[in-house]
Amino acid sequence: MYGSGGSPSLDKGAPAPAPGKALLEVDHVTLKFGGLTALNDVSFEIREGEILGLIGPNGAGKTTCFNVMTGVYRPTSGEARFDGNSLSKLKRHKITKLGLARTFQNIRLFKSMTVLENVMVGTDAHSKVGFWDALLRTPRHRKTEAASLARAKELLDLVGIRARHDELAANLSYGDQRRLEIARAMGTNPKLLCLDEPAAGFNPAEKVKLMELIRKVRDAGYTVLLIEHDMRLVMGVTDRIVVLEFGQKIAEGTPAEIRDNPAVIAAYLGVDEDAS
Repeated sequence: MYGSGGSPSLDKGAPAPAPGKALLEVDHVTLKFGGLTALNDVSFEIREGEILGLIGPNGAGKTTCFNVMTGVYRPTSGEARFDGNSLSKLKRHKITKLGLARTFQNIRLFKSMTVLENVMVGTDAHSKVGFWDALLRTPRHRKTEAASLARAKELLDLVGIRARHDELAANLSYGDQRRLEIARAMGTNPKLLCLDEPAAGFNPAEKVKLMELIRKVRDAGYTVLLIEHDMRLVMGVTDRIVVLEFGQKIAEGTPAEIRDNPAVIAAYLGVDEDAS
């Protein structure tokens, strides 16, 4: 599943890996903002090779939990660990270098740069070429630049927008900008790709294509965390699901188990679990 240099293979025919060891662990995380408890003793893990969905009603704490995992917030107590490393005191660029990449609810592309340049920005995250190498265009710089270019084109192939590589990012459709953001995140060579509300603003047909893309990304060797409010999409693409409500974990299991869980039904539909 993995090619030279530890980068996941982009072989579209590769089988999905069986879930392996815990890659990311959220261990009894509590986060408070003044008198408000945004997360309360939340624990779960993401295993290598799976697609995990993190869901919940509006205000459940999904994005807050996501921000703890990606270094935006430091928990009040507990910790998040990635590949055995505590994330609590690491800066975001160091978390990226460990192999954790994310997209955002609001697209954050370099819109005055081309599609290809945007992805190459991602591939530069692990570059060891220094200022003088770049200035003098040394052989090491040229070799690194060629590898970055090839990798960026490979990723654009994967997300289906290689033909638009020389267009400005601003000129892409909304859906293709989402695909570009995923490709750029993958350019950092992540072990875990975190997608924050990737279907926001999509119509039903675009959501079907997004499901296909997420499966393709996982089948290429990536582990995926999906934060999404669209239940149909989550149920159709994930291996396991964690459900939050009011900052607490209320359920965890397979899509089938979550679909029939009374606490989840109550959280989403406002059903009184004690009602006869």
